[in-house]
Amino acid sequence: MTVDVEEYFHVAALASAIDKTTWDSIPSRVESSTNRLLELFDEQSISATFFILGWVAERAPQLIRRIADSGHEVACHGQNHQLIYNQAQQEFKEETFAAKALLEDITGKPVSGYRAASYSITPKSIWALDVLKEAGFKYDSSIVPVHHDIYGFVGTPDGPYDIVFDDGHRIIEYPPPTVDVMGRVLPIGGGGYFRIFPYWFSRWGLGQVNKKKGIPFSFYLHPWEVDPGQPRVNVGAKSRFRHYTNLGKCADRLRRLTNEFRFDRMDRVIADVPRSELTLASLKEIASQADSE
Repeated sequence: MTVDVEEYFHVAALASAIDKTTWDSIPSRVESSTNRLLELFDEQSISATFFILGWVAERAPQLIRRIADSGHEVACHGQNHQLIYNQAQQEFKEETFAAKALLEDITGKPVSGYRAASYSITPKSIWALDVLKEAGFKYDSSIVPVHHDIYGFVGTPDGPYDIVFDDGHRIIEYPPPTVDVMGRVLPIGGGGYFRIFPYWFSRWGLGQVNKKKGIPFSFYLHPWEVDPGQPRVNVGAKSRFRHYTNLGKCADRLRRLTNEFRFDRMDRVIADVPRSELTLASLKEIASQADSE
């Protein structure tokens, strides 16, 4: 069970209508919605991994401490929710190091996991893996083996794997799950898919990952997805559909899901899950092929 802790106005789907320079003037809603998830997880005796944005941690350190003190894993979601492939490498490095250090300072514990904003480690930003290695992350959950207009890295494994660097260093990659439906690979791991797809389809697809692939699926969502009262932003039809569909149903669906599957923190699951291997050189070759298509 994973949660990407960010404000509703950080989301890429709303970026065309909300300028980053206005973020500090917008009333925060992330603490109340994250607390709602914490209460649900406590009721269900679930420990989860919270990928937390540095921007949020700077403004709500008490929330980060509550997450850690409740027995959940604190992991890193970057600093300012920028798509990695739109950043210069040095900018990404500085923000990533700063966000990790901030979270470790607040909790007093090492931060092992990373997830990019909008899963934006793609063929265009594969260099980010070198930064994650340098920063000392043990695992990543940013690479999605699908086609998508914002993210996606087609040709990468659809289950957990070790990325092996030239010097032998390893970072575990734990991608969100996918399911094959009549020859088409669909994401099934949470977020908008969980809200937009009928619940029975999500349950079926996640069950297929467990049964047919023999691996625990990684589920994700955002605090704003259990906040149907958030302000509506004037964006295009596709962004409205992705962001606002079934916000009022997500919390009930999540409760139902937690009654039907067992969940734990990502760091604990990773310790026991079987993994394949992929060298960084092979990953770069996959990226090169994707760029040439």
